[in-house]
Amino acid sequence: MAVSTVQDMLTPEEKVWADETANKIKKKMEVVRERSAKKIPSAAMNGVHDDKAGEGKGKGGKAYWTNGFWAGIMWLMNDWTGEARYGEIARFTEEIMDECVLDFYGLDHDIGYMWIPSAVLDYKLTGDEDALRRGLLGANLLAGRFNPAGEYIRAWDGEAWEGFNTPGVPKMRTEGVAIIDCMLNLPLLYWAYEITGDPRFRIIARKHGDKVMRNFIREDGSVIHIVEFDPETGEFVRDYGGQGYGQGSSWTRGQAWGLYGFTSSYRHTNNREYLDTAKRIAAYFMANIPESGLIPSDFCQPKEPHVQDDIAAAAAACGLLQLAGAAQEESRSYVETAIKMLRAIDEKSADWSRETDGITLNGTMAYHTPGRNMNYVYGDYFFIEAVLKLKGQEVFVW
Repeated sequence: MAVSTVQDMLTPEEKVWADETANKIKKKMEVVRERSAKKIPSAAMNGVHDDKAGEGKGKGGKAYWTNGFWAGIMWLMNDWTGEARYGEIARFTEEIMDECVLDFYGLDHDIGYMWIPSAVLDYKLTGDEDALRRGLLGANLLAGRFNPAGEYIRAWDGEAWEGFNTPGVPKMRTEGVAIIDCMLNLPLLYWAYEITGDPRFRIIARKHGDKVMRNFIREDGSVIHIVEFDPETGEFVRDYGGQGYGQGSSWTRGQAWGLYGFTSSYRHTNNREYLDTAKRIAAYFMANIPESGLIPSDFCQPKEPHVQDDIAAAAAACGLLQLAGAAQEESRSYVETAIKMLRAIDEKSADWSRETDGITLNGTMAYHTPGRNMNYVYGDYFFIEAVLKLKGQEVFVW
């Protein structure tokens, strides 16, 4: 690992920008936290947070896959500011999501996204026993999705899946489906191994990571979103464009999940292959960043219509900043690229008004679906995480 920290790599001007941006986040969150204290927001619609806690059980409500990120923002702010109020609000999310476990339906591989930035981060910061229980329960649910014949973690449930309105995508059964997003769910299993010493968590995470490394990462470092395997044998069947522009394209948030996910897996395992994979993805991502620093939804999408994804930019920035601490020779370039994307959001795609709830304005769920160029809470989460990394507030969430 590199001796220098990310802060050591910053210029004085970059440190000033990080401080100023962090202070803007603090001023905004002081009021937003109270407006959404009894919500689990997924997005700011017309400047106002929606509420998944009030939308009932199942995949679209309390079990929605992004429901851990609001609590994650609260815990990051709690750690940075020392204000207990943030932790109180975060615990509301954790208590509501207890119902998801009993309901069960609607939970999928995104259990990691639900419980890593909520319960696991809670436990890392406070040692709370309920948070520990919740995190370990989530880890066991995620481990239960592992297909031992195919050596992958199944992404979704249900008899058929029709894609994300992607033209030409056929219906497919989900038993054999894995997706790149799960690379950033694996830290839940690595954490459970570190807490319990039970090697099954580490083994499952490693086997899934190895499967993804062999089947999702193209030679040029671009990343496939969805791969279908034969659930009986684990053999590759085909890949899908998924949330990107189309089959064979390069969905930018998938690149970010791969970049951050393999960097995190390297930190947990010291497996050099994971580090090399993260660097390959980073090189591809960096080579395709527009001059503006604003990241499209897919690197292969047409120029019009303009579909942007601040979530991909912020998540990739987090991955690059963590990668900078592990890859000495490229460290400064990773930091410069992360800051370029973060500053582009700050200057061209952020809402700093205290009267509105969201920060990042141009997230996109999927290229071919509604919900493009709008605020999503997990875009705000990764933006805040990245800025706090620059300030030296390094909590290894993932």
